[in-house]
Amino acid sequence: MLSGAELQNLNVLAAQWVAPTVDYHGLAPELVLAGGLCLVLILDLFIDDRKKWLLSVISSFTLLAAMLPVLTLALSDVQVRSMFDGRYVVDNFSLVMKGVFLLSGYVVVLLSSSHVEQGEYWRGEYWFLLLTSLLGMLMMTSSRDLVSIFVALEFLSIPAYMLAAWRKRDEKSNEAGVKYFMLGVFASAVMLYGMSLLYGTTNSTLLVDIGSKITVDGEFSAVHALAVVFVVVGFAFKVSAVPFHTWAPDTYEGAPTPVTAFLSVASKAAGFVALVVLIYTAFPMAQDVWQPFIWVLSALTMTVGNVLALKQHNIVRMIAYSSISQGGFVLMPLAVAGMPNSGDSALRSVVLYMIIYAATNLGVFAVILSVSRKTRSGEISSFGGLFSYAPTLGVLMTLFMASLAGIPPLGGWIAKFVAFQSLLQSQSSWGYTLALVGAVNSVIAFGYYGNVMREIWMRPVPDGDTTPIKTPGSLAIALAITSTATLIFGVLPAVGLHFADLAEIAGAISR
Repeated sequence: MLSGAELQNLNVLAAQWVAPTVDYHGLAPELVLAGGLCLVLILDLFIDDRKKWLLSVISSFTLLAAMLPVLTLALSDVQVRSMFDGRYVVDNFSLVMKGVFLLSGYVVVLLSSSHVEQGEYWRGEYWFLLLTSLLGMLMMTSSRDLVSIFVALEFLSIPAYMLAAWRKRDEKSNEAGVKYFMLGVFASAVMLYGMSLLYGTTNSTLLVDIGSKITVDGEFSAVHALAVVFVVVGFAFKVSAVPFHTWAPDTYEGAPTPVTAFLSVASKAAGFVALVVLIYTAFPMAQDVWQPFIWVLSALTMTVGNVLALKQHNIVRMIAYSSISQGGFVLMPLAVAGMPNSGDSALRSVVLYMIIYAATNLGVFAVILSVSRKTRSGEISSFGGLFSYAPTLGVLMTLFMASLAGIPPLGGWIAKFVAFQSLLQSQSSWGYTLALVGAVNSVIAFGYYGNVMREIWMRPVPDGDTTPIKTPGSLAIALAITSTATLIFGVLPAVGLHFADLAEIAGAISR
């Protein structure tokens, strides 16, 4: 039994407690997505197997419905919505990235529809896990606290581990899931240790507080430096930066192709979002630690990814190393983000690169899925003579490969142009040297992208089989969306730059 004094103290505490203010409009995208994934899970229990295709329709409409509050929030007069004492923020930056994740997820649903229906999959669980991972990504864009960032990271990662091993009777798929899980758990442990050091030395998990307390009398301690490095290492795994990339090739090759597309685009972008938020909010005074570290990561990631991609014969494995290399190009502007002349332009280029890369890489996987339906092969040589019997797919694959290589007038060129521009604007030896490394790697990358284009246009058809390819409607829609976006961002670069400028990253994150 409580004494009278204890009861009185409890009454005083209860009177002082104020319920947190929840902005339901600000949380609407997450609430819609959460409602959709619960609906998928419940309906899966009651509908007949012959009607399971309805789950993919519900999943796609859920993602489109979640885009509506994103648009209304973007048009709202309220620029920044802060909840839970600044730990969850909805601003222009988070809205732009939520839009990227939702649209990327919608394209992944289109890629998955025919693939899942034809394979031996538990369809309800597949869509549930996919939507759950996307919900974690939406949470990541607004998280401004170490705890919420970690929860969002695990929310998006754990379903991804299961999706990678979704082909339960395939040894490669099992290997992909196990490698992804084991290395992911290790990276999470390292990152969590770094976060615990930050909390122990600053007595706060709020990123803004950490940013103001991370230095002592203007000096940066060794413990703080170790914490920053550990946290950056954790997210370097998520973006498959060298030398934390070893999971990517085997996981990409073994996972179902739509899952590989999802991991290479949405999951990678979520890692970059968290890295951007941490660098600009929690570590602005620690640039002497993370700037040279990210510089080395960027140079290594570009170079190693490109060199290893040149040796690949499997198209998905080649795209895996290509994805690693592209991650190095995204890291490139962040390596000079702490310099006065390139803070805003660096973050602007990161957002633009992620938007264009998402459109282009998803298009590549849409073509791979279409072609593999006929060839039943993952070899690059299986694309031989593609233009002669599937001219539309041949042209689109050429378009996507050229965009990844950075050839005008496709989206990839403006992404690389703005990234190099941010390096040159830094007016530093760091920026100039990394720009030189990036230029050399851009030339190297054309070697393996050009090899795919040569197969399409100049090589004979394997086995002389010129049977036309029948592309399902869902894949055709995905190809139309991704190719249109890749062309528009390249021909009309102001469109992509508008979304990057709309994010107002530096100002929005720092508030």
